[in-house]
Amino acid sequence: MTPLVSRLSRLWAIMRKPRAAVGSGHRKQAASQEGRQKHAKSNSQAKPSACDDCCVPRPWYPGYAGMIPECPGAPAGLARQPEEVVLQASVSPYHLFRDVAEVTAFRGSLLSWYDQEKRDLPWRRRAEDEVDPDRRAYAVWVSEVMLQQTQVATVINYYTGWMQKWPTLQDLASASLEEVNQLWAGLGYYSRGRRLQEGARKVVEELGGHMPRTAETLQQLLPGVGRYTAGAIASIAFGQATGVVDGNVARVLCRVRAIGADPSSTLVSQRLWGLAQQLVDPARPGDFNQAAMELGATVCTPQRPLCSQCPVQSLCRARQRVEREQLLASWSLSGSPDVEECAPNTGQCQLCLPASEPWDQTLGVVNFPRKASRKPPREESSATCVLEQPGALGGAQILLVQRPNSGLLAGLWEFPSVTWEPSEQLQRKALLQELQRWAGPLPATRLRHLGEVVHTFSHIKLTYQVYGLALEGQTPVTTVPAGARWLTQEEFHTAAVSTAMKKVFRVYQGQQPGTCKGSKRSQVSSPCSRKKPCMGQQVLDNFFRPHISTDAPNLNSAAQ
Repeated sequence: MTPLVSRLSRLWAIMRKPRAAVGSGHRKQAASQEGRQKHAKSNSQAKPSACDDCCVPRPWYPGYAGMIPECPGAPAGLARQPEEVVLQASVSPYHLFRDVAEVTAFRGSLLSWYDQEKRDLPWRRRAEDEVDPDRRAYAVWVSEVMLQQTQVATVINYYTGWMQKWPTLQDLASASLEEVNQLWAGLGYYSRGRRLQEGARKVVEELGGHMPRTAETLQQLLPGVGRYTAGAIASIAFGQATGVVDGNVARVLCRVRAIGADPSSTLVSQRLWGLAQQLVDPARPGDFNQAAMELGATVCTPQRPLCSQCPVQSLCRARQRVEREQLLASWSLSGSPDVEECAPNTGQCQLCLPASEPWDQTLGVVNFPRKASRKPPREESSATCVLEQPGALGGAQILLVQRPNSGLLAGLWEFPSVTWEPSEQLQRKALLQELQRWAGPLPATRLRHLGEVVHTFSHIKLTYQVYGLALEGQTPVTTVPAGARWLTQEEFHTAAVSTAMKKVFRVYQGQQPGTCKGSKRSQVSSPCSRKKPCMGQQVLDNFFRPHISTDAPNLNSAAQ
């Protein structure tokens, strides 16, 4: 038996023993003191006590004091509060970094790999080259906000354009919300841009133009800045030794320590932040945090991790688990107990794979972590109309109205829209009334249904019934109420409009007289394309139809 197996077996035996009842809060101080003295005396003897095997250092996390509380040899005076005892008892030390050597090896291997393999990204260059701490923090802040729920490849051009237009906090603070929305259009999660500008104004108007210098004050003082963003800014821009956990880091830590439980749960999230804080290199905190994110984005990916290229594979418990399972399978011992996986291995560890989802040999390291099933987005429907004046002075114009300043797509521009009605007649009536509210009397007979567009936001699947109405042969409308405007097609493409509205306009363009074309990238269904197919074609159409795009990808594909 190997030393590791022997030690874990002893720990397993210890943890199976019935624990003595914890003394009440009314225990006399003299008795408590006597217990501590006896424990100290036993530890001074040559023979190791049970504590030598099971009381191991633990990483910091909120409410943690550094020792396994259920240790049979622990003195009564060190007993935790009952809720803390339950929390600690549910986790095995198998999922932790238990000595300095392991932590040092992890830091060194990850940073060496990062120095050689890191991607050349514009926000990294700015952070490295900028000497002014406030401008450096601002550059990091913009990148971190843009990268939330959004892929690196998508962010690069937006970031470059943003920093060219507003290179300083003062520049952004003086911009209008309309300008911010216009530049952010198409990036998704539009409230991010608005909060970023609100934060810049607060720094300029209330903080003297100086960014808060610590993760704690960044999170406390700046709107829209949460724990992760605050930690990223503080570590990269100001060198504060604070760990961060985003989707990529969570996945790396879960695999390195074989954490199979849902990382979004309170207990697991708490543990992950504790591990991140324990591992962050105090000499290079910003580089370390970026290295961990880079590893998750490029190597330790959600579905097809490149384990052979991983700089910390020798420390990865998920990889070790795969190798052990393969070895057991080759020996036909797959049913044997695996004491190296997690002591006590009784199904009570809340960081292990859930009992309802046991180890899947086909997944390998992707077994870690297992995520709770996501709630599907709610489905909503709307009717929208492209109202065009073909004979307007200066070229054809289309009508846009501005959305409210709060809620979904706040402050963006869209075609006049109404909520879905149960019948076609009611739908047309409601939409015509909405159009007339902005543009005056209109010929109802020209309102045509063109098709539909399906667009999925983070929590809403919205189906737009697309209509069109061209005001041909009429005197152009030159004035509109506040909150509406006429734009040329060229102006529309550079305006602060959502991706969904651009899809709607592509449907309209494809349905003009003499044409029946639409972008293959748009999820549209249009009347002129609805030829009655044969049964075999219907099967193929149903198979290929559900192409759903979103303004932003999910957490697992977000990358630093």
